[in-house]
Amino acid sequence: MDLGLDGKVALVSGGSAGIGFAIARELLREGATVSIAGRDPGRLAEARDRLAAESGTEVGTRALDLRDTEAARAWVDDTAAEHGAAHIVVSNAGGPPAGPTGAFGPDGYRAAFDLAMVAHVGLVQAALPHLREAGWGRVLIVASETIRDLIPKYALSGIARAGLAAYAKTLVHELGPGDITVNVLAPGYTATDALLGGLEGDVEAGTARVAAEAGIPLGRVARPEEVAAAGTFLLSARASFVTGTVQVVDGGRSLGM
Repeated sequence: MDLGLDGKVALVSGGSAGIGFAIARELLREGATVSIAGRDPGRLAEARDRLAAESGTEVGTRALDLRDTEAARAWVDDTAAEHGAAHIVVSNAGGPPAGPTGAFGPDGYRAAFDLAMVAHVGLVQAALPHLREAGWGRVLIVASETIRDLIPKYALSGIARAGLAAYAKTLVHELGPGDITVNVLAPGYTATDALLGGLEGDVEAGTARVAAEAGIPLGRVARPEEVAAAGTFLLSARASFVTGTVQVVDGGRSLGM
């Protein structure tokens, strides 16, 4: 299936590992030009080399913390200037720490909102002028299933990310007619470094325990490439009438409608 991404210029934050890396890989396979960003220069270089070796294409990198709004804006502007346009922005960042509501004071909540909401808004706002200029654009904000189905032990994640759905929906109406879409990707338990790093013993047995404890009907956690497949479709020309949505990829765990 041709997703209509050949020649598009894409920026993927959090692209050095996990879901971000998997989305960058899919975009390269579809013929897009890709730049990835992340906080660790070493991991970025490793990811760049892996992606370049697989795709036979150069991959741009930028070391930055997404919470640094000016650095994020410079990355977007520089990428658009280098390639003549910017069409796709994937806003992906780490999540707040786990814990119930009472485990954090006001400063903890402020930090969570800065990372899990405000940082995404900053990157999207930096990209929008370029998408408008190109006349075609896709915005994908990577959040968590907690945006749709609250999990008490991840209180900050659900609270801070809830506003992203409202932001995406509101932005869609502000953008109005045209070919720029805005969607939120909400993955559930996924075999990323964040999850795997907290396991003890055999990885397969550990992820099976996580799936059982979480009540995932499919009996396992997601692979990053499975989440990326859903995200890449939302970024494609094929998804031109899908906008303002929250796409949950959780193996059926959530019972919410």
